[in-house]
Amino acid sequence: MYAIIATGGKQYRVAEGDVLRVEKIEAGVGEVFEFNDVLTVVKDGEVVVGKPMVNGAKVIAKVVEHGKGKKILVFKYKAKSNYRKRQGHRQPFTKIMIEKIDA
Repeated sequence: MYAIIATGGKQYRVAEGDVLRVEKIEAGVGEVFEFNDVLTVVKDGEVVVGKPMVNGAKVIAKVVEHGKGKKILVFKYKAKSNYRKRQGHRQPFTKIMIEKIDA
């Protein structure tokens, strides 16, 4: 059994026991978080596709940790004008573990 959920502007295929990194969620470490934006649920070969979401479906996940990703460098440059600007960015993330899929 697996489901496709939407969070943080992205879509993820999740199954029970999966551990994945998503955009930062406002929940503490160890707390249980509920995803209600379930797009598709597949159970025993039966596919249920939502329009746009599956009614009554939810995915329950536990927050494992919060953190920041690898640093990316943003470098702006304009030719012939001596303009150079370097800036770094680290995207925050939340690592979650999928506990249950209710369909």
